[in-house]
Amino acid sequence: MVKITDVARHAGVSPSTVSYALSGKRPISQETRQRIEASIRELGYRPHAGARALASSRSNVLALVVPLRSGIHVPVVMQFAVSVVTTARRHDHDVLLLTQEEGDEGLRRVADTALVDALIVMDLQLRDPRLPLLRSLDRPSVMIGFPLEPGGLTCVDLDFRAAGELCVERLAGLGHRVVALVGSPPEVYVRETAFAQRVVQGFTAAADRDGLSSSVHPCEATPAAARHIAEQLLREQPALTGVVVHNEAVLEPLIDAFEQLGLRVPGDLSVTAICPDELAESLRVPVTSVALPSAELGARAVELLMKKLDGTAVPEAALLPPRLTERASTVPRDVP
Repeated sequence: MVKITDVARHAGVSPSTVSYALSGKRPISQETRQRIEASIRELGYRPHAGARALASSRSNVLALVVPLRSGIHVPVVMQFAVSVVTTARRHDHDVLLLTQEEGDEGLRRVADTALVDALIVMDLQLRDPRLPLLRSLDRPSVMIGFPLEPGGLTCVDLDFRAAGELCVERLAGLGHRVVALVGSPPEVYVRETAFAQRVVQGFTAAADRDGLSSSVHPCEATPAAARHIAEQLLREQPALTGVVVHNEAVLEPLIDAFEQLGLRVPGDLSVTAICPDELAESLRVPVTSVALPSAELGARAVELLMKKLDGTAVPEAALLPPRLTERASTVPRDVP
């Protein structure tokens, strides 16, 4: 294992000079710093994490706070987590994953120790009880999601309201006049989870603006619930020709249920969704969808934190515009 003394000998400086170059505690000439950096690269030296943290008063660890509450689709959450971890490693940081639903007590426990330098918080509610604490912490944080009052917070997310609108506008543009939203599990709405609420807002606003008949239906993440919703929709909205799905777990079971009930997709029923591209592309009938950009959002959250840790000012709000990809599940309405 290469030691700091090996780097010093190779660069022709003292071990303390190498230490100062790594920690930034004392000014080092540009020429000396470049020589040390070249020796580090050539020898493959990696500073001991504990010593580096002691020297810089930083742990080089980020916390990813994502409570695995009921109704959360874990595979999508893991896509965010992989993106955060991958991007953090590019900045020589590790990630501590916090999944317990502990509210601000869990945040305070972590923030009051030297475990992490900064926090990324997911699964925000419109009136999230953790926000006052996050505003008061002496550690930087980034939210993946937008509460009702984001002032004083750094937030990044897909523009879910615009995503809901875009799905409806595509169906309206194809001539569909009766549409429905099959949404997240009921408990997600009861908690006022921000992204789910904003999809409903966008869906309803666009349907009203375009003069469409519309309805919203929370749906448990099971095939049985998908079948129940399909039966309910055909019973209550017999003229239904367009459906927006914002519930990854029931997208395929819902299409199967409609077809078992005699409606062909897309011949009788056009379907759009808000979901990961790979899911939309993989179905028997590839689904027209607004992409869920988990990789981009996770990476942006980490990049914003890195800037905040370096003392660089960042914008408080960053909403990614939705991107809709047309696939085989949507066609113009077949008017008799």
